[in-house]
Parts: sequence; structure tokens; C-alpha cells
Amino acid sequence: MSDQTLGYFLGLGKIRAKDAAEIEWSHAANSQAKITEALQGPAHMIEADILMRGSDPVEPIMAHPPQTDSDINFRDWLAEVVTSDKGIKLDFKSLEAVAPSMSLLEEVRARLAGPVWINADILHGPGGQATPLEPKAFLEAVGPGSPGDVLSLGWTTGWVADTDNNPGYSWEMMRAMEEVCQNLKQPITFPVRAALLAKSFPQLQWLLQQLDRSSLTVWTGLNDVFPLTDLLPYRRAIDPSRIYYDLSDSQRSEFSSLNL
Repeated sequence: MSDQTLGYFLGLGKIRAKDAAEIEWSHAANSQAKITEALQGPAHMIEADILMRGSDPVEPIMAHPPQTDSDINFRDWLAEVVTSDKGIKLDFKSLEAVAPSMSLLEEVRARLAGPVWINADILHGPGGQATPLEPKAFLEAVGPGSPGDVLSLGWTTGWVADTDNNPGYSWEMMRAMEEVCQNLKQPITFPVRAALLAKSFPQLQWLLQQLDRSSLTVWTGLNDVFPLTDLLPYRRAIDPSRIYYDLSDSQRSEFSSLNL
């Protein structure tokens, strides 16, 4: 099945065309205050991080490492989300949180209006120091879900300031990801770090060509520095429905002006 995200928001009149650059994101909605703010804000998609609470009651909660606790668990977070027409992106930080979270998701599936994206870093990427979730175990824990759910499958990455030696995404990384995804039936998006894209265009274009249900989601680290012109080859060569831009408000505005 193809990604239905753009069709959903187009049907609501929230975007003007099947252009993934129009999708706006709310990040780290990992507390009661943050999810309330996100639900009241303009973003189409709400991103939040899920891990298992580090103390009793051990359950999926909304938190990003190194945090081990939160004022909202995943069950209560979903209860807030089902009241809206926004989409959600669930970013899993631990393998043990995946299966119980998917069970909770299925309990409210019939009441969820918007798109559901399931995200994890499953392979080592350029400069990545963190340990990725094991691909086979992650996908088995996700299970069949809904055929329209978007699997957001990424690489661990790193970026160092004040150097030109940050590596891009390699051909080996592309082939490894293609092997993981070749038999999947769901739509797939590959989250890719904006600061590493200048050296990665042929590789990522090739990956999209191998998997016709796939897209890219360009994201940026809080302290990453890069010229937005690095993104123009992607904008000009790739179908606009196949590349999302998860950028800050100021970057979105500047990038839009570059596209004029």
C-alpha cells in the first residue's frame, strides 16, 4: 500500500497539493503539557518518543533517553490524540516498548483519524554511536498493524561541528536498508539527517528507486549547521510527494524562499 498521509490531509483541506513539504511537525510531545500544546497548534503530525518506565509501574511512557519517567503514559497519550484529526509519529527508543505499545495502539485504532507512523533507527548510519534496534526483532514486534501505517526506518547518525569530514550515507548502508525493506508491504519512509545529505544524493535516490512505496523524511539535529541549498538537489529531482521536510519554522521559511 502507498503512503496515504498526503491524501488524508489534502482531503481535509489542510494542505494545498500532494507536496510533502507542506506537512508541519510538532516534536517531542512527551509530557501532558507538550501534547496539549501540539494538539492545539498548527502541526499536521505529532512526534513523540516511547520507552518503558524505569520503575513501577513498568509500562510504555512518553520520554526520550536519558529520561526514564514521564507525567504521561502511552495509554493516556493516545486518549488525548484520538480527540483530534492530527497524525502521529511514534519514535521507539527501546525494543521492549514496541509490542506493548502496539497492543495499546490497536485498542484505539478504530478511533484514530489521522495517519500513524512507526519510527525506529534500525541500522548503523554515518557517524552513529548509538545502538540501533535490531531490524528483524523490531519489525516482528510491530507486527501487521494496519496496512496503511508508515514504517519510518532510519539509521543511527552523528554530526560534528566545525569540520568538513562528516560522512554521508554510504552505498553499503543503502544496500543493507534495501535488504531489510524489500519484502515489506507497508509504505516506508527513511528519516535522513539534513546535515549529511550533501554527500548522499546518488545513494538515497537509488534507494527510492528500489522501493516504489518509499519516501524520505529530512530531519535536522538541534545544533546541526548546514546550508539549506544542500537540500535543493533533492527538492528538484525527487517527486514532491516522496520527500518530507521536518525542519524548524525558520528553516522551513528560508527553504520555501529558495524554491521560488
